[in-house]
Amino acid sequence: MKICRNILIFSIVLFVFTGCQKPEKHRLEADEAALKIIAQHNMTLFGMNRPMSIERPSDILRRRLFEGQGLPYVGPESLGTDRLEKIEHWPEENYPRAQDQLIDPVVMLEEGMPVKMTLIEALQIGAQNSFDYQSMKESIFEAALDLDLEEDAFRPILSGVFNSNVVKDKQLETTRSTSSTTGDFGISQQFENGASITSAIAIDTAKLLADRGNATGNVGDSTFGSVGDLSIRIPLLRGSGRHIVTEPLTQAQRNVVYAMYEFERFKKTFAVNVASDYLGVLSQLDEVKNNEDNYRRLIASAIRARRRADAGRLTEVEVDQAVQDELRARNNWIRAKESYKSRLDSFKNLLNLPTDAQIELDRSELAGLSSRVEGFLARMEEQSLSQNDVFSVESEIVLAEPDMENRGSLEIDEEKAIQLAFENRLDLRVTVGRVYDSQRAIVVRADDLRGELTIEGGAQLGLSRSGSPTSKNTKARVDVGVFSVGMTLDLPLERTQERNNYRKAYIDLERAVRNVQEQEDRIKLDIRNNLRALLEARESLLIQTKSVKLAEKRVRSVNMFLEAGRAAIRDLLEAQDSLLQAQNSLTSAMVSYRVAELELQRDMGVLQINEKGLWTEYSPEVAKNE
Repeated sequence: MKICRNILIFSIVLFVFTGCQKPEKHRLEADEAALKIIAQHNMTLFGMNRPMSIERPSDILRRRLFEGQGLPYVGPESLGTDRLEKIEHWPEENYPRAQDQLIDPVVMLEEGMPVKMTLIEALQIGAQNSFDYQSMKESIFEAALDLDLEEDAFRPILSGVFNSNVVKDKQLETTRSTSSTTGDFGISQQFENGASITSAIAIDTAKLLADRGNATGNVGDSTFGSVGDLSIRIPLLRGSGRHIVTEPLTQAQRNVVYAMYEFERFKKTFAVNVASDYLGVLSQLDEVKNNEDNYRRLIASAIRARRRADAGRLTEVEVDQAVQDELRARNNWIRAKESYKSRLDSFKNLLNLPTDAQIELDRSELAGLSSRVEGFLARMEEQSLSQNDVFSVESEIVLAEPDMENRGSLEIDEEKAIQLAFENRLDLRVTVGRVYDSQRAIVVRADDLRGELTIEGGAQLGLSRSGSPTSKNTKARVDVGVFSVGMTLDLPLERTQERNNYRKAYIDLERAVRNVQEQEDRIKLDIRNNLRALLEARESLLIQTKSVKLAEKRVRSVNMFLEAGRAAIRDLLEAQDSLLQAQNSLTSAMVSYRVAELELQRDMGVLQINEKGLWTEYSPEVAKNE
């Protein structure tokens, strides 16, 4: 009985140590396992350990805008999980909790002032606030946890069950009360070749508490039994072989790789979307300014027309024309302002910031974009279009093709661009990888068609108690026990489901191959379209630059002719309208060229994005030197 008591004490201590482990410790262990897997894959795939956390800082801009600008919100859910009230039976009192404050909050809030952000700041804010950005990181974390679970299947697994019962038996004139205690402790190991070993120790005790009407039993009688059990299972046909047994582990490993590749692709796409929308908002804001300037000019023109009509120098019809254009300009100005507000709200939504927050974008980004394209514009102006400036009526007009000698640095050869995309597109690697996954699935489905032949062996040492408190004690003995060896053969007579799964696996392989071919064609199409967009935007830049200069010259000339009485008011109105259209088109062309550059880098897979959401652009010159 001393042994039984010691075992009981050991069981209770073990239960307290393991069963009462706090949920927080389990969560932290899961985090540690997932982050370790992610770090290992970062080193393998990208040659660096890039830090990643799914715990977002509490003072992200979204929350600071709600609180700092006094914006309405639904409730604590709008501010984050750390603001939620803990419900009844919540497992962790201090989690979720407010995370460490941002070392660099990117932008500062000033009371009563709108938040101003540059393009670089917008990229960082998007990485911190975007819901999709956070979801992609969580997908990597979940894939890592799935891999940890698959790896756990090949680790030694401990088990322990402790059971205690009190039974009162009233049958006929006999009343018997007994207590029984059982404990099963074991360890199992699954090997990668399919073999598995399980060992266990079972201990049980029984004690007579009361026995009325039966003279054979004495109160206090007890028995103790113990049994050691060892079994081994080795599949020889179906389900054998490392490639079959470890297939779930292999797929889990590849899923982590896929999740990380998809996140890298998402970061590139997201950064380009942020830049495109940012510049689009600035383009719309510039259109507001152009419409405002045009509105002012047309107000002045209407006033001038009224004065000239009063002096008898213009007709009332011409005055009405000037007033009509003034009213039209006001309508266009208001429409442009409201379009700007709508586009700005869409940009806030892309970053997952409150759409009613007061935010301003840095207009100097547009000025920087203008100076960025002035370099090759200056070179192009000397050649493009000037070739056909002068013609005789009789001479044949030869159209000048776009001058590829003065192309931008990213207007690279089409074949080279496609090759770069094939080498660097991580989403293409995922699609190609799924072909290999489908091939492995065929191997596994083919294995399911085989018969099953399994060798099993076991050894049970010792004797269990007979079930009566008055029976003799038993103990584990190596010379007493039950030994067995056997073989199970499952003939492959019924394999309809397995046959169909095998056939479907080939269909999945064909589908996976078509997906690669489809993406291959789509990548080529994207690259070709991007290069065309770059060329078109470059030529448009040159054309619109000349158009603005010509329109400005035309407005000045018509004003002078109008003063001299040699032009009608309609000529001035048309010249001013042409200037407005040219200004808006020039801004649009600059933005289009910049966005086309970013989209080409994205689709070639050469735009690098770090953990803060900032990019490093591709330079053909640097790549050539490397």
